[in-house]
Amino acid sequence: MSDPIFHRQIVPLPQPTVDELLMTYVVTFEFHQEVRYRQAFEEYCQWCYRMAEQHQQEVEAMRSDINLLAWFNRTAQK
Repeated sequence: MSDPIFHRQIVPLPQPTVDELLMTYVVTFEFHQEVRYRQAFEEYCQWCYRMAEQHQQEVEAMRSDINLLAWFNRTAQK
């Protein structure tokens, strides 16, 4: 029990001022807001990439389809 850690007095830490607390809150809030914004933007970009890929697949499928509009226009012009 002669360990020096047991003989130290507990000194309370100085309490932060209201300004420091508010600044900490504001910085923390802005940081989390930025994280949410970046995550939402990343999700939006991923959605755009998925939609572009899906549209490219649909265009390729449409190119192999029969062009009925041109067929009807040719018959109407005769």
